[in-house]
Amino acid sequence: MDTGTHFVMGIALGGLATLDPVIAQEPITASAVIAGTILGSQAPDIDTVLKLRNNAVYIRNHRGITHSIPAVLLWPLIISGALFAIIPEANYLHLWLWTFLAVFLHVFVDIFNAYGTQALRPISSKWVALGVINTFDPFIFGIHVAGLILWGYGFPPGYLFLVIYGILVIYYVSRFREQAFIKRAVKQQIPGARKILLSPTMRFHRWKIAVITEKNYYVARADNGYVTILDTFDRVPLPESEILEAAKKDINLAAFLSFSPVYRFEIEQIKEYYEVRFIDLRYRSNGYYPFVAVVHLDSDLNILNSYTGWIFSEAKLQKKLNIIL
Repeated sequence: MDTGTHFVMGIALGGLATLDPVIAQEPITASAVIAGTILGSQAPDIDTVLKLRNNAVYIRNHRGITHSIPAVLLWPLIISGALFAIIPEANYLHLWLWTFLAVFLHVFVDIFNAYGTQALRPISSKWVALGVINTFDPFIFGIHVAGLILWGYGFPPGYLFLVIYGILVIYYVSRFREQAFIKRAVKQQIPGARKILLSPTMRFHRWKIAVITEKNYYVARADNGYVTILDTFDRVPLPESEILEAAKKDINLAAFLSFSPVYRFEIEQIKEYYEVRFIDLRYRSNGYYPFVAVVHLDSDLNILNSYTGWIFSEAKLQKKLNIIL
């Protein structure tokens, strides 16, 4: 989920914690718990600072080790320990328990995005991505904000957020049902579908779709259950190419290939240099594919410059590549 949603969820968990009899009876512990749930709901995304280095490092590591099993156990200890050092009068056990719940919930809800997390590390480095909730979901964010407003008007926060989370369980179930319906519709329209990748959007009934068959890639969109095929590409295996092998050594392209499960590629000679371009097919937007990796190499196959990330126009991409030169 996005930072804003994690933040309001952290406050909401602090409100839900008032159902805990110990917290209800100890205002100091209640204050510490709210701080713990807010910090715990943000802690796993500390790896966002990797963007300051470069996109390649960020793509390879975001939602990786900071969302792993050891991290889920470690974050609550660090946060609750720091808060207990500042507020020693607080009940440490209950402070740790609610902080742990905030960290766990952060990682748990991220699993439902198309991006996913490496939540099973170190058992498995596989990305767990269920693809039923957009990174920013207006309904989830809105119902939390509504709950916080009602709390401000005097509604009891514990029961209020208990009801809200009950509604969200129903909401998540409905998203799974719609996802299953869309997959059935895709299989009817593309019988040879071997793999179907769905990416939910901020619009409740709109989904982005990428389909892999034996010979083709299909890019489609679903609106209110109706599937429209937008683009079709031949599924071309990566060739035996010195140019491609040299490009694969680039950190940006390597990061892209570690992240993207469905893409097409282009290898061109442009004047005195070669361009290798990989395009992720999952995120088509207004006829453009914004998530790319591009590597330029000279005639001796030395890497001149490269870029990977989200670019929504060719002009901006060329500007990025020129900056790297």
